[in-house]
Formats: sequence, C-alpha cells, structure tokens
Amino acid sequence: MKNLLLICLLVAGSISLANAQTSEKENINTLLNQWHKAAAEANFDAYFSKMADESIFIGTDPTENWDKQSFMNFSKPYFDKGKAWSFSTLERNIYTTPDCDLAWFDELLDTQMGICRGSGVVSKENGSWKVKHYVLSIEIPNENVDEVTLLKKDFDTALIKKLK
Repeated sequence: MKNLLLICLLVAGSISLANAQTSEKENINTLLNQWHKAAAEANFDAYFSKMADESIFIGTDPTENWDKQSFMNFSKPYFDKGKAWSFSTLERNIYTTPDCDLAWFDELLDTQMGICRGSGVVSKENGSWKVKHYVLSIEIPNENVDEVTLLKKDFDTALIKKLK
C-alpha cells in the first residue's frame, strides 16, 4: 500500500512538472513572437522591454556583439525610420530547466536575409521572461559553403589578423 501511494505521488508530481514546463514554454513562445513582432512594427520600447538589462545580442556580422545599451544605440535609427527588421518564425524549439526559471531555444526564421537561425537564452525575472542572450546567424546550405567562404575570405583574413 505504501509503495502504491508513493508511485501515485511520483506520477502526480511528474505530471505537474510537465504541465508547468508546457505552460512556461508557451509563455516563452509568446515572448519571442511579441519580441519579433515589435521589431517588425518598429516599436522600440516594446522590443527592448523584452530584453534583460544585461542582455547580449550577437548579429550576423562578426563584429556585432552588443550589450543591450549598445544594441539600442545601434538600432534606434532603424526604429526611428519605422523600419527595423521582420523575422517570421518557421520552427522553434524551447528547453527549460526543471524549475522553469531558465530556458534556451533555437529557431529558424524567414527574414529579409533569407533563412536565418536565432538561438538564445531567456530567464524569468520578477515573474516575467526576458531575453538574456540572442545569436542571429545566416544559414548557408552545405553545398554553398565553399562559395561563401571564398566570398568572405578577405574580410575574415583581415579580422583574424586584427583580433590576433
């Protein structure tokens, strides 16, 4: 009888945890959709309110590694012109820690640059999810890697030399 009770408690706890994780994943999905929508609508305040104060945004250019304030400074002229960027999610995977206070994700995006991949980390701060770290990359089909590598060779060589 004790074993049956223990098994029932474990099953109930597992179901409760799974439900909590599903609910939090839905909240994260909503956050990311709203974040991308705010950029598409050039809503500067809405966009940056979804990022943690100490967040990092890494863009597609190797020199684009911004803290939040630097990214705000870079982005403001685009938002002010009413045209930031428009990313539509094609696919998204979200993973959470068991306590649902930290999550990471990857997503394929339809963008003005073609298919891109976003990946990042979100954390729960005062009951709300915030983007802490985001990496945007342009996806290159394997059959085009040699062409792209040749195309960016001079830039890469110069930057490697500078960084060493």
